[in-house]
Amino acid sequence: MRADATKGVGDIMTTQSEPGRDRIDPSLSAIVSERRQLINLAYRLLGSLADAEDVVQETYARWYAMSRERQEAIESPGAWLTRVASRICLDLLGSARARRESYVGEWVPEPLPDRTEWISVRPGGSAVDPADRVTLDESVSMAFLVVLESMTPAERVAFVLHDVFCHSFTEVAEIVGRTPAACRQLASSARRRVRASQPPATPAAQQAGIVRDFKQAWEAKDIEALVGLLDPDATMVSDGGGLVSAVLHPIEGSEKIARYIIAIADLAPNLAILERTVNGQPGLVAQHNGVTVTVAAFDVPGNRIKHIWAVRNPEKLWPWTAGSQH
Repeated sequence: MRADATKGVGDIMTTQSEPGRDRIDPSLSAIVSERRQLINLAYRLLGSLADAEDVVQETYARWYAMSRERQEAIESPGAWLTRVASRICLDLLGSARARRESYVGEWVPEPLPDRTEWISVRPGGSAVDPADRVTLDESVSMAFLVVLESMTPAERVAFVLHDVFCHSFTEVAEIVGRTPAACRQLASSARRRVRASQPPATPAAQQAGIVRDFKQAWEAKDIEALVGLLDPDATMVSDGGGLVSAVLHPIEGSEKIARYIIAIADLAPNLAILERTVNGQPGLVAQHNGVTVTVAAFDVPGNRIKHIWAVRNPEKLWPWTAGSQH
């Protein structure tokens, strides 16, 4: 995905206030209507829906901790909420690397299902607000999120705020704590990373066809077909978080990946492989006895699979719970 392909994304990521709210409290309605935007922003900054929700909760807690007079003195509550949420994310990104050092195996961003497959009830029974749904587009593709993971915290925040959500560098500077010129350089550096790692996008229909062929070859345990669908230098990363079995290091090379995939099929003969949208792209979901155990995202430049990210950590699969019940 080209960095400039995300221009304008932020313009369509807000939701309207709920019917009747304006009659209750116009100021409350304006605050609540920002929730969707904040969830979208925080997920792209952190790569975790659970962390994004925590950030938004903390942001609102800080808003409501202020006196009514202080709230009314803020000219743009939406801008204030965005600034606070972004700063919280920046702090979290700064400590993320230390947390990742203690993470067992490879860390992969939390995969998101398509809107139609979104969970309706959280673990514990409480309903999920539709405003918690993340807008799916190219800026949440797994390949894009993985590139964001390679950036410094300041680069990531500057790039996402400016290139994805269209904030000015003056606004970004207030959040990052640097000059607008420095933020422009941060975003430019991040943009180069994206362009270097993201080849021209393959049409979605073509991607879906290749992923479907991969699924069928997997089910047939056809190693030659699998090798043919994978780039010779393909990489597969598995994220179990130390909670379930997963390969702790990336598997490199088409033949090694193909043999590993077939070994999985041999070990779990009752595995059901389903075609699903993962972070807005064609992907696969593996279910064992009706329970989602793996969500796989694919990077398909041209006509071969270059990267596979297989998320097995059950703590990252809660948005897929409802899909396991269909």
